Amino acid sequence: MIKHVSLDHGWWYHYRLHEKKIDLLCNNRFAPLHSFLHSTFKDCPAQDFLSGPRGSKLRFDIGIKPLPVENHEVCKLAEEGLNRDMYGSAHSNVQMFMLENDDKTLGVEVPIWLRYRELPDFEKIFHSKDSLSGHIDALRVEDKNIWVWDYKPRAEKEKYATTQTYFYALMLSKRTGIPLEQFRCGYFDENLAFVFRPDNKKITLL
Repeated sequence: MIKHVSLDHGWWYHYRLHEKKIDLLCNNRFAPLHSFLHSTFKDCPAQDFLSGPRGSKLRFDIGIKPLPVENHEVCKLAEEGLNRDMYGSAHSNVQMFMLENDDKTLGVEVPIWLRYRELPDFEKIFHSKDSLSGHIDALRVEDKNIWVWDYKPRAEKEKYATTQTYFYALMLSKRTGIPLEQFRCGYFDENLAFVFRPDNKKITLL
């Protein structure tokens, strides 16, 4: 039920999909996401990940103020995953617990990328013509939207997690052709979640 592949993207990333949940949640409303997740599992362009900017390393503010949410269900999932402590890192414990036990989590460490010609002012924003790339910690379908989630052990202290998750959503929107208004973004730990709509206003990038 869970498919796994290890991807050498400058570091080994363990991309995992829950096939049954993908079929249940994506086949109709999000068919392009269903196709992307399976095709990328078989044929991910490694060259897009070996140089260029990484979403997790972006250090600039795009002017989004996320909404803090207490008692969000992802916080409970994080707490339970950390308490189970079956894997070698906090990230792995949270990700695998969500994938195995949460009926909304489709995949973890989902690879995504954005090429130079797919975004106006790409070189001005990222100071590179090499692809922007990243790996989504946890991809969920909630309330008829696609949610891009990133686990942050000290979520309340994060300065640039909105930038990271915004570009993750933008990359996945570009890869699937699904409009950005159908995405939501968030980052979380076991205590607090922060959420926002990536399409809620014009983003000032520069």
